[in-house]
Parts: sequence; structure tokens; C-alpha cells
Amino acid sequence: MSITRRNARRSVRILGVASASAALALGVAGSASACNIRDFTAVASCTGEQGQITVTDTDASGTNATVTVFEKTDAGETQVGQKDVEGSGGAGTPVVFDVDWKASTTYRIHVKTDRFNVDQDIKPDLTTPATACKKEESSSPSAPASPSSKPSPSAPEESAKPTPSESESSTAPAGTSGNAPSPAAGDSNLAETGANSNTGMIAGVAGALVVVGGGAVFFGMRRRGAKNGG
Repeated sequence: MSITRRNARRSVRILGVASASAALALGVAGSASACNIRDFTAVASCTGEQGQITVTDTDASGTNATVTVFEKTDAGETQVGQKDVEGSGGAGTPVVFDVDWKASTTYRIHVKTDRFNVDQDIKPDLTTPATACKKEESSSPSAPASPSSKPSPSAPEESAKPTPSESESSTAPAGTSGNAPSPAAGDSNLAETGANSNTGMIAGVAGALVVVGGGAVFFGMRRRGAKNGG
């Protein structure tokens, strides 16, 4: 009878140890799959001129979470955005916030889940890089050099051409002897009006007028003398 009781007690102890071990294993497994704040990470990056904050949920439980981003300033905090995310395990599920952040700006990121009582901030706070996002360089070809920087192709041709004074001095006018004296500067207008060609005619007319006038005077004096004598 005593042997039977001992065996029964021993069996109960064995069952108790096995149950405790199973409960412990289940507890560890449950805590491993539970969502917690360590399953969330945040980074700041640039896409061209646009700043971005990316929060990644890596929890394996698939718990829905609400992520809220706050910008911290000397005057307080300003909510930048709020989005829902569901963890899928493995590489995780990212959620992106477009933020026009300045260099060395601090953001507080809060996570709240509908299970496992997660209602905490990601620690430490996120601080953006010391350099702001830069504009992407344009891929368009550079503008050609200014024409003023290149030598003018027509310059040699112009310098090779004789000046008007050189061509006039080296070429005699058609129909004029090369040994003939050139007219004076003051006679140029007379040549244009034709005064030189009428000089002889004007002299002849003047002489005729002088002769006619002298004859008229002679006959007048003779006639007056005849009247006085008679």
C-alpha cells in the first residue's frame, strides 16, 4: 500500500514538472511573437529636394499600429503626420512621411497598437542630418560658349581688303592721263557745274559788247559836234 502511494506521488510530481515546462515554453513563444516598441525603427533620408522619414514595422504578430510623427522645436511640438501600419515580420513594413525638414531637426515618433499595450515613443528621438536635402543636378547639356569668346572669322578678310583711299590713289580714273595735274581742291565744284567749258564764249560776248558800246559813244559824240557846228 505504501509503495503504491509513493508511486502515485512520484507520478504527480512528474506531471507537474512537465506542465510547468510546457507553460514556460508557451509563455516564451508568446512573448517572442508579441508586438513591442523594439519592432519599430525610424530613419531620415532625401529624395531629391524632398526630405522623408521612414518608419519600419518588423513585428511578426501582424498587429495594427498607428505611427505619429512630431517635430520638436523651442516653442514646443508640431504634429507632422499620422499613418497606420501592419507588421508582417521578416524585412518589415515601411511607412513613409514626406517632410520638408531642415538640417539637424529633431522628431519624436510615437507608436500605439491595438494589442499588447504598446503606447510608446521610438527611442532615441530621430535627428535629421546636418546637411539639408540638395537639388538633383540637371542632366541637360551645357550651353555652348559665347560667340564673343571666339575670334571672328571675317576679321582676316576685312584686314586683307584695301581701304578706299588706297584703291583710289593707286588707280587712275578712266580716260585721264597719269601725268595730267590734278585739279585744285577749290575747282571741284566748278567741274561739276561745267564752268570751265563756257569761259571762251563768255569772253567773246564781253568783247563784242565793249566794241558795240565804243561805237555807240563815237557816233554819239560826232553827231553832237555836227549839231554845234551848224
